[in-house]
Amino acid sequence: MKKVFLSIITAAALTLGIQESKAQTPYKTALGLGIDLGDGATLFGPQIKHAFSAHNAGQAQVLFGDHITTIGADYSYNKPFQGANGLNWYVGVGPQLTFFDSKHVDTQFALRPAAGLEFVIPQSPIGIHFDWKPWWTLSGSSHFEAGRFSLGFKYILK
Repeated sequence: MKKVFLSIITAAALTLGIQESKAQTPYKTALGLGIDLGDGATLFGPQIKHAFSAHNAGQAQVLFGDHITTIGADYSYNKPFQGANGLNWYVGVGPQLTFFDSKHVDTQFALRPAAGLEFVIPQSPIGIHFDWKPWWTLSGSSHFEAGRFSLGFKYILK
């Protein structure tokens, strides 16, 4: 009888542990609209975010502005706030290529660190994020813009 009881308790503990692990990743993949704003041009475009594990995710975006196209990919470490259903914080960084088409065609390479919040509306396939995302241009004349932010709206696929 003790073995059956211990087996039931072990199975229950494993099931709860798996459920807790799943709870840390609110979704696997989401598509949405990204808005990059602050000092300089405001950019809009599609983005996709994919969680590789409970805390690690990648996001890619293509953003468009007045004579500007930006392609970027970011890695982020994500973690939920305890007791705040659907609210997560994240930090990350990623490379970005920006193509300018004005008087002359120019391409710039930048790194974009990010620190932000993401809220997935409980019982809904909708997520929203807001982050501080400075723009550090490394090519040409190096330039750092601290006053950049991103806002995003996501539809959660799974």
